Amino acid sequence: MADTWYPVVDYENCTGCLTCVEFCPHGVFEVENDKPKVVRPKNCVEFCRGCQKICDQEAISYAGSSAEKAKA
Repeated sequence: MADTWYPVVDYENCTGCLTCVEFCPHGVFEVENDKPKVVRPKNCVEFCRGCQKICDQEAISYAGSSAEKAKA
């Protein structure tokens, strides 16, 4: 599990399909207002990217990834 690696949901792209919530076996997400919310970021497995790969809307990135660091 990781302290600095966890999913970040782009709510402008997220359609609320909740595929990421259903996919994640580590309990990182919960549903809030019909959208996924990261509630247990430390449960995320570093470099997994599973929820990002299954998101058809490309609404998931990761804190701690080089792409996120480049945005900062």
